[in-house]
Amino acid sequence: MSEYNTGRNKEAAPLEAAFNELLKAYRLEDKFKEKQLISFWGEIVGKTISDRTTAVFIREKKLFVKLSSGPVKKELMLNRSKVLTLIEEKVGKGVVEDLVCL
Repeated sequence: MSEYNTGRNKEAAPLEAAFNELLKAYRLEDKFKEKQLISFWGEIVGKTISDRTTAVFIREKKLFVKLSSGPVKKELMLNRSKVLTLIEEKVGKGVVEDLVCL
């Protein structure tokens, strides 16, 4: 049984590497990371902000977030650098350089 698990773990790393190589070959790394960021938005900022977010999109390395609450928007802008740090930790450096609240 342990041999089966060991073999399976060895297969996972090459598959991930192959996927990453494919993203590089087709120059899709940035787009993939952008999509990851958008899907992880709720995890990154938490339920309160996530529930009041009506739209999230990325243009020219800027993350645009549309919020339905003025106070939450103000709070997010005050904590912009912290949010950008959390984004870097989750999806990597260089995906977005700024945060814009709408």
